[in-house]
Amino acid sequence: MTVGTSSAPGAQDAGSPPAESRPPGDHAGLGIDPDQLPDGLVVADEQGSVICFNAAAERITAVRARDALGQRLEKALPLEDLEGRRWWQLTDPYGGLAIRVGQPERNLLLPGGREVLVSARYVRSRPTGPVRRLVVTLRDTEARRRTERSHAELIATVAHELRSPLTSVKGFTATLLAKWERFTDDQKRLMLETVDADADRVTRLIAELLDISRIDSGRLEVRRQPVDIGAAVGRHIQAYVAAGQPADRFLLRVQQPLPDLWADPDKIDQVLSNLLENAVRHGEGTVTIDVTATASPREGEDTGTSVTVSDEGPGIPEESMNRVFTRFWRGSKRGGTGLGLYIVKGIVEAHGGTITVGRAPGAGAEFRFTLPVSAPAYLA
Repeated sequence: MTVGTSSAPGAQDAGSPPAESRPPGDHAGLGIDPDQLPDGLVVADEQGSVICFNAAAERITAVRARDALGQRLEKALPLEDLEGRRWWQLTDPYGGLAIRVGQPERNLLLPGGREVLVSARYVRSRPTGPVRRLVVTLRDTEARRRTERSHAELIATVAHELRSPLTSVKGFTATLLAKWERFTDDQKRLMLETVDADADRVTRLIAELLDISRIDSGRLEVRRQPVDIGAAVGRHIQAYVAAGQPADRFLLRVQQPLPDLWADPDKIDQVLSNLLENAVRHGEGTVTIDVTATASPREGEDTGTSVTVSDEGPGIPEESMNRVFTRFWRGSKRGGTGLGLYIVKGIVEAHGGTITVGRAPGAGAEFRFTLPVSAPAYLA
């Protein structure tokens, strides 16, 4: 399909170069190929006839460019507002206020009731002069709706997860305040330990919510310091052993020598904690952690550091592999918010690294993340 200028009367004014003198793909003298634009673009001339209707506009409106070119704008693009009023009659771009420069983006309806985001720009030869070009941009609302649904799901999930520990905290504290003298010291300790654990759970949930907000907005800060990744893994293993896991369940293999790694130690601990917790909780058998030197995922750097965490459990079904790092993925076993691996991926990518999931040699799950060394320039 080729989108071109209309040969209808009035489709070309004195200020536009002849169609044959324009560069290939340059419609309506725009200086660019409108078909390369991601948003729908519709341009009308000073008489209100459509002289440009790009490929994205075809896709969004389901109107063919050859049918729209040369037509009056209100006929080629019959838009209504959410109250059913005809948009072009309501705004009157050619006969309205001469000081108006355009229309801000808003939701309008195409025939059939499909919503589309529309904005308009009035191009005048001089301030308060007549409109010589009307430039309309169209955007599909589906991407925005997906984002809104995702945010709504996040709020609903976190609200649900917060309700349980807060109910417990409120119940135990109210009981203790009302009937303190009736409980033994052991009963009081048990209730206070439960309150403490639930308070930690609430804190973790709020921290996850903040992390997701920073990841989604691109504001996740990485404070790089020298990190001994092998020692960091060792500390996590020791914590699990101290909590009652058998020491022989973990196998740590560190390849030497490793390149000096500069990363945010707190965030790397968060990544390791999540991956090891997944392996311990959802996997079986030995949890193997391999730390090796590897090619850097960042262009211009030769070396990086790779950490692989694998188990001997049932693994992750092949059809679920592409959803592991999405929000709310929990696998076959319920529990948690399903946000941990989404945050892990965000942290790794904020470091300029990559993370993958696959099947371990022992048939379990295998997570592998690779970080560039990211050494400061003065150490190069």
